[in-house]
Amino acid sequence: MASIQFRLFLLPTALLAYSVLFAADIRQALAEESADAKSVEQLTTELKPSLVTISTKGRDGKYQGVGTGFVIDADGLIVTNLHVIGDSREFRIEDSEGGELKVTGIHASDRTMDLAIIQVQADALKPLPLGDINSLAQGAPIIVMGNPHGLRNSVVAGVNSGIREIDGRKMMQLAIPIEPGNSGGPVLDMYGRVHGIVTMKSLVTANLGFAVDIAPLKALLDSPNPVSIDKWLTIGSLDPRDWKPVFGAQWKQRGGRILVGGAGAGFAGRSLCLYQGDVPEIPYEIQVRVKLDDEKGAAGLVFFSDGRNKHYGFYPTNNKVRFTLFEGSSVFTWTVLYDQPFDGYQAGEFNTLKARIEEDRFKLYVNGQLVLESTNRNLTGGTPGLAKFRETAADFRNFQVAKKIDAATLSEAERNELSEAITAIPPLADLQPDALSPFLDSPIESRAILHAEAKRLEQKLAELKKLDADVHTAAVAQEMKRHFGAYEKQLSEQEDKQAVSLDLINAALIIASVDEQDINIEAYLRQVERMVGDIRSQLADNASPDEVRKALNHYLFEDNGFHGARFDYYHRANSYMNRLLDDREGLPITLSVLYMELGKRLGLQIDGVGIPGHFIVRQRIDDEMLYIDPFDEGKELSMDEVKNLATGDRPDRFDERFLETASPKNILMRMLNNLLGLAQDEEDKEGMLRYLEVLMALDETHVQNRGMRAIVRFETGRKQAAINDLDYFLDTRPPELDLNQIQQMRDYFSQ
Repeated sequence: MASIQFRLFLLPTALLAYSVLFAADIRQALAEESADAKSVEQLTTELKPSLVTISTKGRDGKYQGVGTGFVIDADGLIVTNLHVIGDSREFRIEDSEGGELKVTGIHASDRTMDLAIIQVQADALKPLPLGDINSLAQGAPIIVMGNPHGLRNSVVAGVNSGIREIDGRKMMQLAIPIEPGNSGGPVLDMYGRVHGIVTMKSLVTANLGFAVDIAPLKALLDSPNPVSIDKWLTIGSLDPRDWKPVFGAQWKQRGGRILVGGAGAGFAGRSLCLYQGDVPEIPYEIQVRVKLDDEKGAAGLVFFSDGRNKHYGFYPTNNKVRFTLFEGSSVFTWTVLYDQPFDGYQAGEFNTLKARIEEDRFKLYVNGQLVLESTNRNLTGGTPGLAKFRETAADFRNFQVAKKIDAATLSEAERNELSEAITAIPPLADLQPDALSPFLDSPIESRAILHAEAKRLEQKLAELKKLDADVHTAAVAQEMKRHFGAYEKQLSEQEDKQAVSLDLINAALIIASVDEQDINIEAYLRQVERMVGDIRSQLADNASPDEVRKALNHYLFEDNGFHGARFDYYHRANSYMNRLLDDREGLPITLSVLYMELGKRLGLQIDGVGIPGHFIVRQRIDDEMLYIDPFDEGKELSMDEVKNLATGDRPDRFDERFLETASPKNILMRMLNNLLGLAQDEEDKEGMLRYLEVLMALDETHVQNRGMRAIVRFETGRKQAAINDLDYFLDTRPPELDLNQIQQMRDYFSQ
């Protein structure tokens, strides 16, 4: 038994000895690796020769759009982002000393991962070593080298924040400033090994960027797809036998489509793409399907072009259909012959434009419906084609030129029959394959009707979502009206006005519930009462107002860490009372409301003071006034400090009215106006409308808010509600309004 016990003891002893030796090996290896780590200065000097600068040729023939690349093979392989070199665009590569490297081809590319490996003519470049996949720890220090804003061979240090999936791609998140020009640059550890390729910067904050890790780069190296530079420059380019671009822009061809982006070199960003094939004798027709990326843009058909500045243009723009005569290079030589909304135009969708050219007139169609007949004959012949204006990106499909283009449309009865068949389709789960048979005789028409029905249902869904939001907002506004109305009623009935108070925390929670729909207001009010109890438990029965205030400050700012929002000040959450109670961070006014209400519950005489650009509180102690800034952790303010806060350090502009006590109504309206301003800055019309509805619940006679609500209601599709607001003005006749303008606005809204 003793020997057995001894052997059992030996085993863990041996393991312990092994682990000690193994740990020593690890420590030695780590020490050796740590010794190899270099400073940013050392790495910059050593790695600079491996960087290259990449610039692409613009439509004016000049090189621009600087990006970054880096050498991974001495024989001339350079890595960058695919978007840095683009498709069918000439580009130039310069080494770190400014010498040009001759490009011979694209060794490999991956559009999904935004990677390109370029082959240049060289045999003695200095490559950067690639790190092991997934070997860079989260939180590890990194550097990025590149050419931000064209500032060549720049370096910046930061941290690997982790791995994120963005648009289905595994990306490194970098706590580091990334700017245009960094794209394609290497992400390196402190040993000079590449772990990623900078791809994009954050649009939200400056010190955040993203990079493709090296796994797809290594996969690309293992399976290259080489293309010579001559062939590469023709990828996506138009066949010159069919098309001739005029005035620049980026015209490309993919899968039978013609795509265009970027501004043209002509006035107002005009660019043409003229058809080079045979054109029939008059009469003839031209047709194309076009979709705009932004309805404020413009793109469509041209005809009778002289190859430069003169032509007719027929195109949608700003949800209208326009027909223009272009007789020169500037707007002063352009004549708009037609510019009207057209019910048959489908915004955001592909629309078919057709022009029939006859001896004495033009007939212009949208989606098979005649829009205009024009007898203008200032131009009498020339080439047809395509056009775009401004920064519009457009997708053109099925361009045709023929004596007559078949409409391939069904009769009204056939369309009705097809629509009825579509309406009768069972749910997808119950659909039999042969149920599609009725639609296969006219698949194009069937798909068009299905698409229109889907569009109608999408619009109905959007309207129902708006209705759902409107019901919620109306309920919140009703609750605010009830809560504030009870206060006003009590105020009007009671002689001692000072004895009447409004629970501002309750009201602030109602405001927050406009956006935070699942707030349990009663639970938060109980939380506030518990806070009062916690503070009161620390006080003597005869505590002075000064002692109560100090206990309140200690509880909020020292024990519980309530503080002003300084790093994301303009986030809407800082205006929500529930988020203040949850996160202990907020705006001056939300912190002041909490401070006031806790103080009042503890017996303090305390009011709000809404100075310009800030909000503070004022405690009354006998005949003394003490000003306090809850945003600054309860700091006591001298009168000079108050004046500087109110005037931006220009006390000569101070007005005593700045110190007037803010009424409950003014406080609530100020909170809502803060939210309204943020929504307006973000162009969030639905958000603006939500806050305006609650503002109107506080004061339905407020002319400016009602006027703004009328406009926003109209802009968000609530036409009748907007008209009701204008009718209110026409009935009540506010003296500050021009009623003739209100009537004109009403007439416009009623169209």
